[in-house]
Amino acid sequence: MGTPWLERDLSNACAVCADGRVQAVYRKHFLPNYGVFDEHRYFAEGRELLLLRLGEVYAGPTICEDLWQPGPPATDLAIAGAQLLLNLSASPFHVGKAEEREEMLVTRARDTSSYLAFCNLVGGQDELVFDGHSVVLDDAGEVIARAAGFEEQLLVVDVEPEFAIGRRLRDVRRRELERSRETLPSVDVLELGPPKEREGEPREAVDDFEPELEQMRRALTLGVRDYVEKNGFREAVVGVSGGIDSAVTLALCTDALGPDHVHAISMPSRYSSDETRGDARRVAETQGCDFREIPIEAIVEAFRHALLDPTGGLVGLADENLQARVRGVALMALSNTYGWLVVSTGNKSELAVGYSTLYGDMVGGFALLKDVFKTDVFRLARYLNERAGRELVPRSTIERAPTAELRPGQRDDDAIPPYALLDPVLEAYVELDRSREELLEEFEPAIVERVLSLVDRAEYKRRQAPPGVKLRPKAFGRDRRTPITNRWAG
Repeated sequence: MGTPWLERDLSNACAVCADGRVQAVYRKHFLPNYGVFDEHRYFAEGRELLLLRLGEVYAGPTICEDLWQPGPPATDLAIAGAQLLLNLSASPFHVGKAEEREEMLVTRARDTSSYLAFCNLVGGQDELVFDGHSVVLDDAGEVIARAAGFEEQLLVVDVEPEFAIGRRLRDVRRRELERSRETLPSVDVLELGPPKEREGEPREAVDDFEPELEQMRRALTLGVRDYVEKNGFREAVVGVSGGIDSAVTLALCTDALGPDHVHAISMPSRYSSDETRGDARRVAETQGCDFREIPIEAIVEAFRHALLDPTGGLVGLADENLQARVRGVALMALSNTYGWLVVSTGNKSELAVGYSTLYGDMVGGFALLKDVFKTDVFRLARYLNERAGRELVPRSTIERAPTAELRPGQRDDDAIPPYALLDPVLEAYVELDRSREELLEEFEPAIVERVLSLVDRAEYKRRQAPPGVKLRPKAFGRDRRTPITNRWAG
């Protein structure tokens, strides 16, 4: 079992338990300090190796990053006699991560001529989702069994790691590895006796990896479900506008929590069209969840009157933001009254360029689509409909040009580049760390200059956004953060 272990210093550790007590402790060697990881801040590095003798089999425990690194401790354990490498992990998800991770595990099994059992955490913690996909490999890197993703599952597997001995005797690479070492690794051996009779029938099925959009759906639903339930909430509330972001957010929340635990609130203003008002109601009725309409025009007008000044009061952006902030106030009032968690509906494209209102549409306890580009929101909407065999997201919502409806005739592409042009630039700049010069060679220069300026200037908004599920290798937040205050032009 994994546990923090305090003995002279604090370690990230694996406790080996048998006969009702802790028999030994293995301390993690490699402490990642990149991306979402901060282990060097809290833990001391381990140095010792541990082998568990189970009858005639030697098993070597490792923790997460220990196996990510080529070489020790995995190779040292193999040299010391381990036929089976055990790995306890809390490896966070991003789209495609399970496949990438397993490719690495295949290499480790082959390099060490060891069987390998990888056990990964399942569940959500703030912005992180842990996807499971635990796997058992033989010493040739062949998958013996793989657990399903995004759900807890007991994987019982029969293996014969003694077979690894024959391969090692024939594999000259291991001999060369031993000869290259000035001293052989020192290792503590814990005798645990022969393995006990297993409980339950072996399950040696190899569950397939999910397609990309199904990975997204399952990660998003798992992330919001665990955030709601583990933080003591029972129900969630979503502001529905008739737009695609709120429709997809509502569909995912209903999928995760059940329709009886989700509330949809429409808050039309004078600029809301009959079409969007109808779609807001329709998407809630399709999900089977509670729907309420709270017109905001009278509230907004009261604010306008109260804020009149000699120049004539609120105009332009100030008036648009006022409407969004009134909606935020309404949602938070319902949250305070009924204990519902507000799930905000903004996507990664909007957050990247600051096309959102502080204390308005950014209000909430959880931002479900925070790491989902707008073009992927459209893909998810179509996929959810296809998977359900019906229109969870109305076709009219998918086909309508995106608009915030905060002024007459408003469209998103009046303020920012069309999403089909915007998102590739954002992906290259934010996730792939491409330089301005590289981007100018690949994309329209005017769009590049505009996007980079917007992204850099919007950092102060992103700092105040709620947490949301991490879907990409580099999400805003701990993955990517820059100073708000800089001398360079933004």
